[in-house]
Amino acid sequence: MKCGLAVTPLLVGLAGLWLMGCGPADAKRPAERGEAPARVVRVGAADWHPMERVLHVVGTLRAQDEAVVAAQVAGQIEATHADLGDRVTVGQELALIDTTSYDALARQSAANLARAQAAAGNAAQNLQRVEDLRRDNIASSSELDQAIAENDQAKAEVKAAEAADAVAQLNLARSRVKAPFGGVIAERILSAGAYAAIGTPIMRLVKTDPLRLRLEVPERDAPAVRLHQIVRVTVEGDTNVYSGQLTRIAPDLQESTRMLIVEADVPARGGLRPGLFVRAQIVVNEHEPGLSVPTEALTTFAGLEKVITVKDNKAVERIVTTGRCGPDWIEITSGLVAGDPVVLEPGGLRTGQALTTNAAQAGHPTPGTAHGAAK
Repeated sequence: MKCGLAVTPLLVGLAGLWLMGCGPADAKRPAERGEAPARVVRVGAADWHPMERVLHVVGTLRAQDEAVVAAQVAGQIEATHADLGDRVTVGQELALIDTTSYDALARQSAANLARAQAAAGNAAQNLQRVEDLRRDNIASSSELDQAIAENDQAKAEVKAAEAADAVAQLNLARSRVKAPFGGVIAERILSAGAYAAIGTPIMRLVKTDPLRLRLEVPERDAPAVRLHQIVRVTVEGDTNVYSGQLTRIAPDLQESTRMLIVEADVPARGGLRPGLFVRAQIVVNEHEPGLSVPTEALTTFAGLEKVITVKDNKAVERIVTTGRCGPDWIEITSGLVAGDPVVLEPGGLRTGQALTTNAAQAGHPTPGTAHGAAK
């Protein structure tokens, strides 16, 4: 009998147990290794899309036109026909200044003019008669000279009377103070009974539609500003967004501030009124490419904006910087490159967690899809 180790049933059992326990660690299930199971996720991608580029500026709303309506003739104010907040049309009567006196002066000047014209007519007829007599050698040369002088004097008196009548009629017209343009009374300065010298302010009138929006654009952004660009306006305490258009651009920058002054016309809607401080966006490019991801891919924690990307079927956290946004997308200005996969609805994921992409649900933004205007 050869020498050797005897194989007993006990040794066989021990060998079997050893073989069962010596398999590779990778053969264990994730749960047996203390790991979370792979999570099924939907995945989108960072991609380029056309979007607006805007300049964020601040400014002040002003009246389109403003005028202090003053007395053009002296006298007591007989009546006022408009008050604070009243809307008036161009040429509408606002106040009366001693119209009784100016009406009487106008009638007197008209009578003087009529008398001068009648005298001039008589002088012309007399000159014609003397000229006829002179041709027949009946009238003397001195009589003709006298008739010519009287005719010239009569013509001069007519011109003087016409000038005086024009002044009187003008003063009568100016005694009725009228609106130089349509607008709103911003202030009534004088009331009936007050005396107004020439140049005394009576009312302040403003034209408020459209409003004049005055904006300051920094020097670095000035080259991008053009006439007719869209301007969006918001004011404190008002959720509405108002739109206007750039209509005036200063020819030079202010030396003290290095700012370019631009103005836009904004229709007076809602709560807009002169004097309001506003925040505005000037749309300098309506179709500038920008890198974006679906809005549901972004999470915020402790003030940091993050997305979860996928590498080797594992979650990788990326801190990003965002910019413009739309109804279902948000611009990424740093932290990603085009084509990077991003997990949609990544709540609860952590770096290193195993992921499985659900191909049937994976969503990838398609280039060229309609993206709304930047908000």
